[in-house]
Amino acid sequence: MAIQARHRNQAALIAAGLLLASCAGGPPVPDWRSSAHSSLKSFEAAYLRGDARVAKIEFARARAEVSRTGRPELVARIELARCALQVASLDFDDCPGYLALAADTSAAERAYATYLSGQWQGLDAALLAAPHRAAVANGSAALAAIDDPLARLVAAGALLRAGRIAPQGIDAAVDAASANGWRRPLLAWLEVQAKRAEAAGEREAEARVRRRIHLIVNP
Repeated sequence: MAIQARHRNQAALIAAGLLLASCAGGPPVPDWRSSAHSSLKSFEAAYLRGDARVAKIEFARARAEVSRTGRPELVARIELARCALQVASLDFDDCPGYLALAADTSAAERAYATYLSGQWQGLDAALLAAPHRAAVANGSAALAAIDDPLARLVAAGALLRAGRIAPQGIDAAVDAASANGWRRPLLAWLEVQAKRAEAAGEREAEARVRRRIHLIVNP
């Protein structure tokens, strides 16, 4: 199965290993592909647990391996994987690594980058994977039906960035990060939850969330 086909059909683009893995029973996997896959998985795990040093090292390794192919569209997918993790953790930027390569990407990849940016005006949602199409169409109500917790966090982050998330969407993101022990996104979403409670004058709820944050920061 072609990499691009897997990329377009997977429910979560950010499952970086699926961007690079080959189908079972196919030809031998090139060294660059297996090395990139391993480094991307290590990057993902380190990023989500909040280990910035290891995440930086592993991402650089993954990008270097893919760059060996001289194919900018593959390197762009690596950058999109990083952008998606950042959105899941509410670490928003303009995804400069992807933007530098955007001219060589497909319409589906450009649509996904637009989705992650939260600038949805003119977005062709039909090009997105099903969970993200649902998020665009139905907002926070779609999150509960997204089975993959990381895809759920990405969708929640995109909704927040687009200014379309509801309180239940924030709660769903907190639950997804908490259930998987993903420290970095959990702290970010708990802070959103705390600020929402503060704005609503819900002092007990805010205090409860602050205690959770304290427990994570001071284990």
